[in-house]
Amino acid sequence: MSQTTVPYNHRAVEQKWRKVWEDKPINVNDGKKPKYYCLDMFPYPSGNGLHVGHWRGYVISDVWSRYKLMHGYYVIHPMGWDAFGLPAENYAIKMGVHPEKSTAENIRNIKRQIQEIAAIYDWDMEVNTTDPEFYKWTQWIFVKMFKAGLAYEKEMPINWCPSCKTGLANEEVVNGKCERCGADVTKKNLKQWMLKITKYADRLLADLDKLDWPEKVKKMQTDWIGKSNGAEVNFKVDGSDKEITVYTTRPDTLHGATFMVLAPEHALAKELATDETRAAVEDYIYQSSLKSSVDRLQDKEKTGVFTGSYAINPLNGAKVPIWLSDYVLADYGTGAIMCVPAHDDRDFEFAKKFNIPIIQVIAKDGKEIENMTEAYTEAKGIMINSGDWNGMESSVLKKEAPEMIEKMGFGKKTTNYKLRDWVFSRQRYWGEPIPIVHCPDCGAVPVPEEELPLLLPEVESYQPTGTGESPLADITEWVNTTCPCCGKPAKRETNTMPQWAGSSWYFLRYVDNKNKDELVSREKADKYLPVDMYIGGVEHAVLHLLYSRFYTKFLYDIGVIDFDEPFTKLFNQGMITGKNGIKMSKSKGNVVSPDDLVRDYGCDSLRLYELFVGPPELDSEWDDRGIDGVYRFITRFWNLVMSQKDADVAETKELVKIRHKLVYDITQRLESFSLNTVISGFMEYNNKLIDISKKGGVDKKTLETYVLLLAPFAPHIAEELWSELGHDTSVFAERWPEYDKDAMEDDEVEIAVQINGKTKGVVSIAKDASKEDALAAGKAAIADKLTGNVIKEIYVPGKIINIVMK
Repeated sequence: MSQTTVPYNHRAVEQKWRKVWEDKPINVNDGKKPKYYCLDMFPYPSGNGLHVGHWRGYVISDVWSRYKLMHGYYVIHPMGWDAFGLPAENYAIKMGVHPEKSTAENIRNIKRQIQEIAAIYDWDMEVNTTDPEFYKWTQWIFVKMFKAGLAYEKEMPINWCPSCKTGLANEEVVNGKCERCGADVTKKNLKQWMLKITKYADRLLADLDKLDWPEKVKKMQTDWIGKSNGAEVNFKVDGSDKEITVYTTRPDTLHGATFMVLAPEHALAKELATDETRAAVEDYIYQSSLKSSVDRLQDKEKTGVFTGSYAINPLNGAKVPIWLSDYVLADYGTGAIMCVPAHDDRDFEFAKKFNIPIIQVIAKDGKEIENMTEAYTEAKGIMINSGDWNGMESSVLKKEAPEMIEKMGFGKKTTNYKLRDWVFSRQRYWGEPIPIVHCPDCGAVPVPEEELPLLLPEVESYQPTGTGESPLADITEWVNTTCPCCGKPAKRETNTMPQWAGSSWYFLRYVDNKNKDELVSREKADKYLPVDMYIGGVEHAVLHLLYSRFYTKFLYDIGVIDFDEPFTKLFNQGMITGKNGIKMSKSKGNVVSPDDLVRDYGCDSLRLYELFVGPPELDSEWDDRGIDGVYRFITRFWNLVMSQKDADVAETKELVKIRHKLVYDITQRLESFSLNTVISGFMEYNNKLIDISKKGGVDKKTLETYVLLLAPFAPHIAEELWSELGHDTSVFAERWPEYDKDAMEDDEVEIAVQINGKTKGVVSIAKDASKEDALAAGKAAIADKLTGNVIKEIYVPGKIINIVMK
């Protein structure tokens, strides 16, 4: 048995194979293989570069891509840059550099870092959302949406970030703060471009059933869309010809409505104020305007003001006071709710605080609760205090009441959604110009499709203005234009698109990124799309993922593509955090760069350690010290193969069994994305093979099988060892090994030997031993304990031997 004389030099090995792969790519489209599209969520080119947390997702996707490559697929595995929008612009402002320049510099640096991962990215497919040849098609989609009636202008109170100085979509506000910078979000009235995503609400909800996605993400989207069935009920304002329409999911409780609450922005809010309440009402409306929608919904302390006016309950004629409260939002439902404090926790709290009557209309056994201390929120019960509805089952009435109300003429059955139309304008410079011209005569007119892209003009001052206008508004030579319809003087739209515009469809462009005539050719779309596996963070569940589904459905509707869901399977990787679970950030000083680790331990070691730190779907705390153990494992495996590669070792039953078990364990763990246990499995089997090598050696077939399994995870060392084992082709030209379950099974089994049901020993016998042989072996093993008369001998094949004695 030969001994290794060549130590493992990770730098030399990795440099060698990078050059080989560059000259002879391993993932080639020969037109004969089936396709598999594995995609990463493409990165923002931030100035901080990549840290080890970013590496994790890219390593996971590359392992999966190489695994599919070894199953005979041509793997579409592209990379690009989400380079427009607030992240890139805020960094440029902070550094005092034009965003065009800083973005290009950041892309160069991050591309270098990504190439250190040695992923099989096809850089010929690279896209950049700031490239006019790319955003031409982002603008083209907007024009198509405008023509389809899905893009429209509306003046409305929007979420406003005073730090970023721009409007935000509801999805970009997290716990009342800007999703990008963390500043408290306020409200501001602005004329905005909107996208009518609500038109797709039902399809977005129903089609979640098509997707192989984590249930957590599906639930987040389901809750965000927030579909509910109920009724719209019209309440007349007492002493007026005005009506207030409320939406309720519980029309069965109408007899228990003892007050009404309007959003402070409701059209009738000020009009309902009396002389006595006017000052308080106007002050409350102003104070509410300073708070974000998220804060208003999350405030534990309920506030409100009585308008001084009343409405008439249409079912029983009772007068109910009309209040304003900021926990009601103008853009949800009708901006008004009927309040049934006996059966809603929020209404109960409000009624108690402001001394409003509470009338119970649902009772568990038809018996009213005396002195209610909390709302009765059980879904089932018997109706009480409800006139003709008394005695009915509330669950039955809930379904029937909308149609009953409709027949009575004061309401209608309806469906409501929490999902709001998408605020699409940004009052910033660094984004796609919205291709609209405002003409005094023709109104909003789209830029002709043949004139796209509408280029983003070069400016010296790109800082946000905070006035509600984009910096583009100051470029008069760009703003002033002519109407495409009538030719008269007109002005360009000066707001830009949000960062989500390009990322909502970029995955389509990769497969046809040089097409100047189409967003993507139908031939390539049919051949290569949609995405089979999408890998990225769960933080995009109701932003990017929802928007991408909306865009895909629209493009399907207009015939660009023949599928209406973008990502068939989704995997969300967890975050790599700093010490004590704190998110890595430059400001916290806990960012770990991969650059030094690659230099000191090699790309393969870092790839393996990224997977070894914990289950890939969970957050894991980074500790540099752990990479030493992974590097030792790689070195020991190198030494094992190098010491055995020229030894003429015959295959044994034990080696065959270990080989098939190795293939089975690694394959099963990889298929279930239990990638941390894949790495521990490699280490476990490496130790077994090292022990065997010391006794009789390891055969070449077993070494080759191990190298093939390791290849997607540690590609450089696998290629080198595959070459050392005598192969002149790439390890990735080989097929993934298969296992034989019969070959994995043990020839012998261990059986407990009992006397009168109590275990006295253990014996190893052949798996197919006869009863006579098994009993003989069992009795021999406990011969010194057989001191009485044997009454009965029992053998349960493969499980137990029991000697019954007297």
